[in-house]
Amino acid sequence: QNPDKPHSSEEKLSGLEDGQEESLDNPDQSIRKRIRQSAPGSHRDDAPKSSPPRPVSIEELMETAKGVTNMALAHEIVVNGDFQIKPAELPEHSLEKKVRDIVHKAFWDCLEAQLKEDPPTYDHAIKLLGEIKENLLSFLLPGHTRLRSQITEVLDLDLIKQEAENGALDISKLVEFVIGMMGSLCAPARDEEIKKLKDINEIVPLFRAIFSVLDLMKMDMANFAVSSIRPKLMQQSAEYERKKFQEFLEKQPNSLDLVTRWLQEAADDLAKLKCNMLPPHCSGDGATGGASALCSTAVQNQAYLKLLKWDHVNRPFPEVVLMDQTRFQEIQLELEQLLLTGTVLLVTFSAAGSALIDMPGFAEKIKTIVKVLLTGMHLPSFNLQESLATIGEKVCAEVNSCLSQHGFTPFSAERETGLKGQIQAVANPDNTICKLIDCRIEKFLENYLASSHQKSLPAIPGGLGPIQRELEEIAVKYVRLVNYNKMVFSPYYDAVLSKILAKEESQLVGKPEEL
Repeated sequence: QNPDKPHSSEEKLSGLEDGQEESLDNPDQSIRKRIRQSAPGSHRDDAPKSSPPRPVSIEELMETAKGVTNMALAHEIVVNGDFQIKPAELPEHSLEKKVRDIVHKAFWDCLEAQLKEDPPTYDHAIKLLGEIKENLLSFLLPGHTRLRSQITEVLDLDLIKQEAENGALDISKLVEFVIGMMGSLCAPARDEEIKKLKDINEIVPLFRAIFSVLDLMKMDMANFAVSSIRPKLMQQSAEYERKKFQEFLEKQPNSLDLVTRWLQEAADDLAKLKCNMLPPHCSGDGATGGASALCSTAVQNQAYLKLLKWDHVNRPFPEVVLMDQTRFQEIQLELEQLLLTGTVLLVTFSAAGSALIDMPGFAEKIKTIVKVLLTGMHLPSFNLQESLATIGEKVCAEVNSCLSQHGFTPFSAERETGLKGQIQAVANPDNTICKLIDCRIEKFLENYLASSHQKSLPAIPGGLGPIQRELEEIAVKYVRLVNYNKMVFSPYYDAVLSKILAKEESQLVGKPEEL
């Protein structure tokens, strides 16, 4: 009946539990949609063969979706320290916004028409006062006995109806009490909104503004509840997420297909790598010889490294890391930009010789230039070749400026052309220097994963010194994400890897017999 009716605080907190939040301050708010898109049934060619899922009822699907949403919400609260609930904002020219605005206008026009009748009709106004009363009561804590009695006494709907029938109802007086009570219960940040309410003289706009401020107050209450439960949730989050995922798995038994394929590929990669490291005379049974040295932790680490090279457009993300897909993708994009920055710096220092290596502030200036000009490098409209050409111009100008300031000879036109060409060559996927930097970054992350329980970071490989700070920041964020994921889903990884490694071992045992 009332499009602007705000749900009560209790309903809002219940919405938190039930995954019915309005809009999350995070890109993961469409987790159920992403799970559907990434489900094995949508990529039958990619997924391993499995038994068909059993038929499920609508109720079971809804319950499963609710459980997944709760799990995603709990995960977001724990992982994202800045997590907040924010009101939904519809796109400016969307159909949904147009329909909502039309319905809202019709409702408030109807209320205004009722109040202008002679005598006025207060049916809608009394319903709104009842909803305001519910909202105010929902903000109270158990110890607020006096305030509860005050609200109940002043906003007594039966008494208000009698006053309306006898022509003795004073709406302005009731609204004045409501505004005063809101001022007592709101957060200090809402004092300005409460003050503005007192300047509105017309009843209908005032009612509308009151509900708008009540929405903000409920949002504050919900975010306060989130911050309050975060410490407790962090203690139990791993068990909670594991429990919710298990419930989902029981209803969708093929929900580990993508994980199985992901871990199998990681095991194959390691086996191939170990095969290549064997002496030539062992190449006959190198594949199985490499597999024999595999261990669960190494395969898991290799699998997590593969997430940093993931094709997010054409390939579904493994189920157990799906809630962190956006975070892994952000880290992947940061590493790709850092790779280009590190390559440009290495090329520049190589061209300039030792003169600029220890020059204070020079590397930071180059990093700033590259970072600014590579902004948006992952957008389809971005032209990497043009950006690298501009970077080449700016870097050469900065190099010559620094050389002149410190008494060195600036680059000749020939050396400038050579440096610009080397920087533009970075766009080539087969660029030797770029591949070298990429390999060393991956090796650093691999070493960090392997030593993540140690307090000190592993040594930075040669050539990565200029980007050490940025690389370590990304590594800390990445390993924290990986360790939390391991803590939650390690039983599932162990179960899947035990089968994969047992299969590899059986092939190894059978190999001599075949020979």
